[in-house]
Parts: sequence; structure tokens; C-alpha cells
Amino acid sequence: MKQKSVAAVTLGCKVNYAETASIVDMLVAEGWQFHDIRDGADIILIHTCAVTGEAERKSRQQIRKAIKKHPNAKVVVAGCYAQLAPEHIAQIDGVSLVLGMAEKFDRSHYLEEPDRKERNVRVRVSPVEASSAAHVASSLIRQPEKGRTRAFLKIQDGCSFGCAYCAIPLARGRSRSVPLATVMERAAAIAEAGYREIVLTGINIADYHDGQHGFTDLLRHLEELDVSRIRISSIEPQFLDDELIELVAGSTKIMPHFHLPLQSGSDKVLKAMGRQYDTALYRERLLRAVSSIRGCAIGADVMVGYPGESEQDFETMYRFIEELPVAYLHVFSCSVRPGTRLSREIAEKRVSRVVSAEASRRATRLAQLGQQLERRFASSFIGRQVRVLFEEGGADADGKMLWSGYSENYLRVQVAIDDAAGGESMKGVEREVVIEGVGEGLLLQGRLVF
Repeated sequence: MKQKSVAAVTLGCKVNYAETASIVDMLVAEGWQFHDIRDGADIILIHTCAVTGEAERKSRQQIRKAIKKHPNAKVVVAGCYAQLAPEHIAQIDGVSLVLGMAEKFDRSHYLEEPDRKERNVRVRVSPVEASSAAHVASSLIRQPEKGRTRAFLKIQDGCSFGCAYCAIPLARGRSRSVPLATVMERAAAIAEAGYREIVLTGINIADYHDGQHGFTDLLRHLEELDVSRIRISSIEPQFLDDELIELVAGSTKIMPHFHLPLQSGSDKVLKAMGRQYDTALYRERLLRAVSSIRGCAIGADVMVGYPGESEQDFETMYRFIEELPVAYLHVFSCSVRPGTRLSREIAEKRVSRVVSAEASRRATRLAQLGQQLERRFASSFIGRQVRVLFEEGGADADGKMLWSGYSENYLRVQVAIDDAAGGESMKGVEREVVIEGVGEGLLLQGRLVF
């Protein structure tokens, strides 16, 4: 009997990536083979995103591409877009199965054989309220990815904040956490599989709660694991409290790196968004972390063109960010999502959209500022010593081995090693590196400390 196979495409965030990998692991446990998407498979899983209209467009594009290239495959579509608009996906000719949040971890749906005579799409999507538990998810365990030293670990799902523009609660429901024992069991499996760094992910990870255990309790338990690094992904500014800052400052395993969403540097716009902080709190928390944690890198998400955002609001945001010691920016234009409070406010003419060309101009200007800030932060490490976890290597034209990896504060660093044989052993190794310059694409150039 032919061994069945699965391939997958993930769009969107690290949470989607971890969930896709866990679904693949579930099928591999059933004896399935994991194939590269280019090689095709019996089942092709497309894990979609719906955070913006562009994300939905790319999801549809990937679905159609998979169907065209692999017409005999069973195409399964899951993810936020599948949860929010299953009827749209079901209309795409060639889709076999659409799965909602509560259904995508159910192995029986993947094992069910489609009736080739029936071309009807099977839709298995429950209301978001049915997703009452947070499923643990992570990078591949049973077939660890070749060359990977970092693994994602999902510890939490959903969000209870209800920001005006955000469709995530509509797709994933309210905040809920993976039990501590389950997190630790999966984290131990990640370490045993050979990964050296665990990146914690979720929708609102610092809102983690399991009984009496909060986020910092979880971090303290994870510090006991046999891994080199624990990295925190995106956390809300109000959760970057003194306890967390002090824990990271005193830890040898928790990385000095936070992604701290700002969204706007205008208090008026933050209030309209329904964010739970103002610019004063954001600045105070960021400066506290940077001053307390050696080499701390803080990146920020920034949204432009929020309906009602004036030119003055944008200039206020620009000046606010310009004065902050941020390491990098992720800049994007506001995308009005159906079903959100913002979409209702627009329909009721309480706010007006920013003209697309103006939003693009603002995004370009802010992205240019982001490049300046990123270069400033990277350049500040010239002449300094950083600890790098090496991930990728290859020979240059002169036969030297070039190895690259990430510093503790997520700066990408490259070193040249004359002894190619010695260079073979660098993957997954942490070494001290002196930074000597900044190369193309802000790739830091350094030399090993012997």
C-alpha cells in the first residue's frame, strides 16, 4: 500500500507556522511522509491569514497555485481566512476541504477519503466560540527541519482586548492559554529534537495564565530546559512590567529582545484604536527596558493611514518614534477588516478613510525612518562583542566558509572561517564575535573570539 504524503504552505504569522507544523507532525505520526510543496503530495495544506485584505488575496493566490500545479492533490484550507470566510474559499474550484479553528487539529478530517465523483467542497467550520481550548503547537518535532536551530512554540491563543481594527478575535476567539505542563512537555521535545532556541509565540503571549501561573512563571520554568536560548516574540506594551524586565535582565537564557507593538504615536489615534496604553506609558516601558537590559533590542509595529488619522497625527507619530531608541520598525497601512468595530464606524460615517495615496506616502516616509533607526542600532555594535548562534554556512568564491546567525538581540551576523572543515561544525554552536562593520542588507561582519 502506497505511503501517503502531506505538503504545506503557511501564510502570515509565527502562530500559523507553528500550527501548520503541528498538523504535519500529527500526520507523520500516522505514517505519512512530509514532502516539499514543490514535489506535491496526497494532501496539500494551505494555512491562511486574514489580518489584512492583502493577506487574504495572497491566501487565494496560493490556493489557486497549489490546485493548478497539483490537480490530483486533496487541497485542505485552514487558518484565519478559512474561519472568517469559508464560503469564499469553498467557491474556489479544486478545494477539497475547508477547516475552521476548532477542526484543523482533528486528524479524522485529513484521513477521510474524498469521493472523487462528488466535486462538492466539504466545509467543517464551527463558530469561533467552539474553540474553547488553546492547542499547543510548535515547529516540526518528528522530522526536524534541516538546518534549523530555532523552533516556534505556541503557548497561547486568541485575544480579549478587542482593538477596533483587529479581526483576530473574530477568527480566534478570546484569550486562552496552553496548560503549563503541556507547554513544558512540548518544550522538552523541542530541545530533544535538537533545536537550540525556542521562540515563544501566540496572539497575546504575555496574557498567559494557567491557574496561578502567569507569563513570568512560565519563563522561569522554561529556563530549566536544556536549550541555549528562549526568545519572547510580540508582547503588548502594558505587559512589559518591572518583573518581566528584571527577569530578562538577570537571565542567561531569555534573550534581550522584545517586539513591542506601537501602532500609533498619536494618543488621539491610540484612543480611537482602543489600545490599552498611551504614548507616555509606551515610552516609559521602552526606556526602562533599554536602560535595564544590556544590549536590549526593541522593535515596533506601526500602522499608518488609520481612518481619521490627520497629517498632524502622523507628524506627531513620526517625531515620537524618531526620538525612541528602537531597533527596527514594521510599517504597514491600515486595512479595514469586515466585522470589526472600525468597519462599523466607517459604515456609519463616524470616521473617514485616509486616501490610499496619502497612506502610502506616510508608510514610505516612516519606512525610511525605520531604515535609519535600524542602521543606527546595528552600527552601535561595531567594536563590541556579541554572542551568536550560528545557523547557516557556505563557501565563498575564495573557499572561505561564511557562517551566519543571530546575536542574542537578533542582529544578523556573519563571520569568515579559513578552515572549511572546522566550519562544518558551526551549525547550532554559540560563539563570541567581535563586530567589525556593517555590510549589505545590514548584515554585521565580525570575527570569532578565540
